[in-house]
Formats: sequence, C-alpha cells, structure tokens
Amino acid sequence: MEQMKKRLTVGMLAHVDAGKTTLSEALLYAAGAIRVRGRVDHGDAFLDTDAQERERGITIFSKQALLPLPTLDVTLIDTPGHVDFSGEAERVLGVLDCAVLLINGTDGVQSHTLTLWRLLERYRVPTFLFVNKMDLPGADRAALLEALRARFGDLCVDFSGDWYESAATSSEEALSEYLETGSLSDETVSSLVADRRLFPCFFGSALKGEGVEALLDGLSRFTPEKTYPDEFSAVVYKIARDRAGARLTYMKITGGALRVKDVVRKRSGGETAWEEKADQIRLYSGEKFKTADCVPAGGVCAVTGLIKTRAGDALGAADTPIGTVLEPVSAWRLVPENCDPLTAMQHLAALEEEEPLLHAIWDAALGEIRVHLMGEVQREVLQRQLFDRFGMEASFTEAGVLYRETIKAPVEGVGHYEPLRHYAEVHLLLEPGEKGSGLRFFSVCPEDDLDRGWQRLILTHLREKEHRGVLTGAPLTDMKITLVSGRAHVKHTEGGDFRQATYRAVRQGLMSGECVLLEPWYDIAAELPAECAGRAISDIQNAGGELFHTDTLGGTAMLEGRGPVSKLRSYPAVVAAYTHGRGRLSFTFSGYEPCPDQGAVIEASGYDPERDLENSADSVFCSHGAGSVVKWYDVPSFMHLPSIMEKTREAEERPVSRAPAPAYTGTIEQDKELMAIFERTYGSVKPRAFFSAPPKAEVSEPERREIAVRPAETEYLLVDGYNIIFAWDELKAAARESLDAARAQLSELLCNYQGFKKCEVILVFDAYRVPKNPGSVEKFHNITIVYTKEAETADSYIEKATYELGRHNRVRVATSDGMEQLIILGHGAMRVSATAFHAEVEGVLGRIAEFIQKSARRENPREIEKALKKAEEKKGK
Repeated sequence: MEQMKKRLTVGMLAHVDAGKTTLSEALLYAAGAIRVRGRVDHGDAFLDTDAQERERGITIFSKQALLPLPTLDVTLIDTPGHVDFSGEAERVLGVLDCAVLLINGTDGVQSHTLTLWRLLERYRVPTFLFVNKMDLPGADRAALLEALRARFGDLCVDFSGDWYESAATSSEEALSEYLETGSLSDETVSSLVADRRLFPCFFGSALKGEGVEALLDGLSRFTPEKTYPDEFSAVVYKIARDRAGARLTYMKITGGALRVKDVVRKRSGGETAWEEKADQIRLYSGEKFKTADCVPAGGVCAVTGLIKTRAGDALGAADTPIGTVLEPVSAWRLVPENCDPLTAMQHLAALEEEEPLLHAIWDAALGEIRVHLMGEVQREVLQRQLFDRFGMEASFTEAGVLYRETIKAPVEGVGHYEPLRHYAEVHLLLEPGEKGSGLRFFSVCPEDDLDRGWQRLILTHLREKEHRGVLTGAPLTDMKITLVSGRAHVKHTEGGDFRQATYRAVRQGLMSGECVLLEPWYDIAAELPAECAGRAISDIQNAGGELFHTDTLGGTAMLEGRGPVSKLRSYPAVVAAYTHGRGRLSFTFSGYEPCPDQGAVIEASGYDPERDLENSADSVFCSHGAGSVVKWYDVPSFMHLPSIMEKTREAEERPVSRAPAPAYTGTIEQDKELMAIFERTYGSVKPRAFFSAPPKAEVSEPERREIAVRPAETEYLLVDGYNIIFAWDELKAAARESLDAARAQLSELLCNYQGFKKCEVILVFDAYRVPKNPGSVEKFHNITIVYTKEAETADSYIEKATYELGRHNRVRVATSDGMEQLIILGHGAMRVSATAFHAEVEGVLGRIAEFIQKSARRENPREIEKALKKAEEKKGK
C-alpha cells in the first residue's frame, strides 16, 4: 500500500530584492514542477503573473504553486517583499505550516526582514532561513551566520556539514540524545523546529541553483506532520478575481475535507451567520489551475461561488479568524476624474475585498473619498488597478496621518430610542483597553433583564460598525465595551431599535467621559554611514522618538528605534539627502501612543461631534405620543434603567456597620449571601447567562492541559497574586525587600491552605509587561502557579478561567479589584475580598495549629512542638 504523503504549506518571505521569487523558481524547477526557470529581470517569472509585477520587477500579490516531492506535497506561497504590500504577506502567515525567510547575502539582515521576523514570531510559524546570493563578492558565510545569531538568537544553526552538536543545544532532551547516539533523529529536529526552538540555516545562490536541493531536503525531513480534526473547517486568507471576473476565495482546509457543492458556513456567536455553496474548487499553480472534486485537510485551494467571504474569515467548525497587526498610517484623498463618487466607491469596494487595509471611506461632511495606504508605491499600483479593471481615472493627494481615539477612564454610556411604537434602551460600560488590543466586546447583562437574542443583536451592532471618536472623528481603539443592562418592549421593540440605541450609547459614553487622541508610531530601522549616525540620532530624538539599539559594523551604523509618524514620515528623503544616497531608512507601523499635541490636532481637524448627525450621541424619548430628541448630557435624567456606575458608587459609599463581621470561611451559605447582595444591586444573574467570552484561541494548549476541567462540583480558588500581596500588610512589607520573597511566602501560605481545604488553588501573577514573555504554568507542591503571557493581565486571565471552569465547577476568586467583581459574578463565580481572604487563611492556619497541638498530646511531644512552633510563625507572618 502506497504511503500517504505529508501535506505542507510553505511561505516565502523576504525583504524586497533578496531573491525570493528567484528561489521559488529554483525550488519549482528542482522539484520538476516547471521545465524552464523564469527570471524577474526578464519579466517571465512563473509566479509573477500580474502585468504590474512584470513591469516593476516586484511581487505585489501573493501567489501559490504546487511542489510535488517524493515524500511531500508542498503548496508554495510566494508573498510580496515590498513594505507597501506587507499586509498581503501578513494575511498569508495564518495558514502556513512553515516559512522560508530569505536573507540577502550581500546586505545581511535588513529593516523589513526584522519586521517579517517579528510577524513570524507573533504567529508562531516554524522558520527556515536561506541566505541567498552567496556567489556574489562580499558574501561572508561566517560573518552572516554571526549576524543572524546576533539579530535572531543563538538558535540559528548552519545545517551544512556537521550540525548535530550545535542543534543539540536547543533543548535538554536533544542534548541527551546527541550524547547517547552522536546525532539527532529527524523527529527530534522536527519537534524543535515546530516549537521554534531551532532555525535551520541554508546558504546558496537561487539564481545558480546552489543550496536549493539542501533546502528541499531540509523541508522534507524537518517539518512535522500535522494532525487535523474530522469536522470541516477552513481559514480564508485571500480574495481575488480571475481574468474572467469570477470571485475566488483562497482558503486552507484545517479540518475534514471540502467537496464540490458542499455548503460552507460561517458561524457568529455560536450560530450560523451565513451559508453558501462551493461551486468549483481550483488548485492553482502560478496562473494555471486544475479543478478538484475534493480537498482534504492541509490543502490550499481557491473556491468559486462564495460571495460573502472576507479575508481572515474562519469557516465551518473554525472559530478563530485571522487578525492583522500591520496597519496603514496615512490617508489619501482620491478624486475621480471620469466618473461620479458613487461609482468610484463601488469600484473601491471591489478592490477593498482583495486588500482590506485599503479601507475606502466617503466623508460626507467634506464631500470627498479617502483611502488608507501603506505608501507611494501602493498608491501608484492602486491608480493603475482602477484604470485597468474599471477604466477609472483618479488623482490622489495625501490627506494626513491616521489618528485613533480611546478613553482615559471607565464611563457608562446610555442610548435610548423610543419614537412612536418603537422601544430600546442600552447601557454600556466603556473601559480603557490594553495597548494594541483594539475593540473588545462583552456582556454581563442578566438574561432575566434582557433576552439572550437581544443581547446577541446588541453585540452584533457593536461589531458591525467602525465607531468614531468625538475629538477628531477618528476610529476608536484599545477599548473594552461591556453590555451591562438593557430593556426591550414586548410589543414595540424591533431589531433596528437596538441598533440605534447601541450606536447612541457608545457616543453618549464618549461625550460624557475623557477621551484621548492617539497618533501612530513607526518602528525605525536605519543603515547609514557611521559619520552620519550622530545626526540621525539627534533628529529622531528631536522628533519625540526613542532609540533602543545602535551598532556599528565596519563603516556602517545600524539604528533601531521608534518615533511618531507625524514628525518622521518625510524623513527618509532627508536621510537620502545628507547621506548622498548611501543611507537607508525603513519604517513599519508600530502601534499608537498618546498624542502630545492633542489640542492643536483637534483644532486643525475642525471636527464637531454635535454636528455629526450620522453618529449622534443624543437619545430619542417618547413625549406626548411622539419622539422627542434629548441631548446627550440630559439623557441620565430621562433614562428608564438605573445607572450601573451610580449603583457601584453608592455601594462603595454605603456606611459599614462597626460590628465585626464573621470571617469568610467559604461556605455555600455565605456565597449565596454574596450573590444575593449582587442581585439586589445589579439584578439577577444566572451562572450560564449569555455573555461574549474571549475567543478560545487566547487560552493556550499548555494552560488547557494544566487547568483541565475536572469532575462536576470541583471547587476552584483563583488568587490574583499581586493584588493579594499589596493588600496584606505582611506580604506588602516583604515585597519592599524582595518581590520574589513575597511571592514565595504567599505560595507557601496557599500550599498550607490547600492541604487543609482540599480545593484546587490557582495562583495568578501578572507578567504582561515582560517583553516576549510566552507565559507559563507550573506546579508548586500542591497548587498551580500561572504567570500570564505578554500583553495579558491577571484580570483578563482570571476572567477567561472563570468562564472556562465555571461551566461545571464551583469557582471563587480572591481579589479586591472592584471592576473585576462585575465580570466574575456575571460568569457565575464568587468573589472574596483580600481582607476576607486574609481572615480565612489565618483561620485555616489557626485550625492547623490546633490540630497539631491535639496530636502533640498523643504522639512525641518534642517533635510535634517544633511543628507547632513553625505553624505559629507562619500565622504570625
């Protein structure tokens, strides 16, 4: 019986002009997929099929080719190398099994190469390195390998000659195998590559075919074989059109199989959002394709007949869409010259399906079309696309920097919509989000107050629109929006009513709170003559930027840093001038930071939120049988539901009885009392009431294995580590001397607590500010300690854990974070304050001491006396 081949999707990534397309041609030729190797400079490359690609000599659109090998079926995806088309390259990363990152042997690691490396790291893509153009003068193998290790780490290993010893240092298991056998098995190397603990490096010349066979052999031997679920799932990474205009949905099958005429579904909130039929399945190789009746898991194909798909969609059983990090930082005004704006917007909408970052907008106030672009080259390509495909002529002028807006502190937004025979009221809690988190939406509204269907509709309306801020009208970002309460009418509420109420609630909250203007920043990578480094450093710092890496190699200075787009976007031309063309400067979108010139930018924008009728903050109430508009600042006086923020404030200010409360002992009766208090204040809560949980993919597999759901009614205690440390006086004092000592002391106390209470204890510590921290879960005696990953706080981890564990178990959370209480109780978990938990732990230690004292009377008094003294000391601490 013939052995089934392994399926592999390999992406080719590189800085522009590194020879990526040439290497793709060489791989196809070596595998027998093509008979003649094309060349980029000759305009006959197999994968550069677009006319503009052949004219410019660069890859603009990602292309795929089939690469049949004896033990492997490879789908090779060639991606753009120019920074203006890096969004196209990033969308491919979500479907790759591994990547080949090319390095120019004469230029070394270039600026955009670093950007691609960071993206590969973010998406956890196993990576092979190929150093190209080694046949040219100046290519030094040893120096290049040293440079790779300096930039990417010591895990980069030259796979020519005897490489086993160097690769064995990647892990203790590999080192043990090497010491026993003198080599490493292919399975061991594959495992290291898959975990990104080893990066095989190959050297050669793609143009001359040198090193290509070694790279193919490495891909065949050292790429792990994936296993896929049986149920159909797929991820869309690209939308395109063939020469006849047929819409193509490019996807990777990640589960089951796709057959012709199968119904393809996309889910939203657990329900089917839409379903369409796959008319034809195509397997492309360059410009040509062959049809297929069925594509199994692991395969990549293009499907016709789907008109609702979008790049990044998760289909079938898949529930995690592909997000993107890179964003355009500049807006351009587009002026159609031979058609009306409406027709121009229709043409742009078709192109936006293929390039979502294009984001064409009609600004009604200014009467102009704006598009978001990465740079000048992309603008030229877009201008040519509009003419070639639609016969549309257009001119462009740069419109400025793309700002974003967020809020500074939590605020409640209220939207009410009640014209005659309509009714809806929505209360939203708007909170600042973590940097780079975008907009996240949740619900803690009890189903007894608002039906699950209405809640889902509100969350859909929150997601469906790009919400604008109230400072300059810029899009919102880095915010958490939670539905806390709402009301519908049995007879008069329709779906559109909640759309109006939801939109108005967001705007009313923004108008009521303190907003912050964010400006985009670049990651900067510069290579320039050493004598020019001083001026570059000074210029970047004077622009408000920062430098975090400087190095000199020979006569070349290499700088890495960050800076604001508004001050630096024209700086490459300045560098080219004062270095006389010898300096190179590369910018990549880094993220958003608060704008220091907020007042000036707001004034220059001329935006008036009160006159933005399409984004009104006012509400509509019924008065004398007709709808009456109430200004946003008067809405709290007219709204029908009580303010959630006011309730929280009243609860905090309510006088506390001086009579000493009994220590919290974790009894079911006391938990019921806590829930009763919560429900009296906020309304009834069902443990499994609907709310929007964070995507399951955010919880890593190691975390799932460590904190697996145990049999029903297991009691879990989640402890917010740093919250407790800085709330307990003895731990706070220890933290002043050593935070490690405070953590260890708390861990020991919880070990004793767990031994007595017999519950599952999970201690969570924030590590979200540690760069590149992947997070960890470890066992400490009889408890579990979790260190959150980068960009994940203990609060967010605990929220996810209560959601996961609270389905079948009893969950308590020890924290004094007031805002977190709302989420915890909404998830069906119980919250115990730091003070109450301190009394509980002291009570447990006291009972342990009593137990030891009783045992001392029956057993060896001297030995037990020592244990008793030790327990008393811990209690005293």
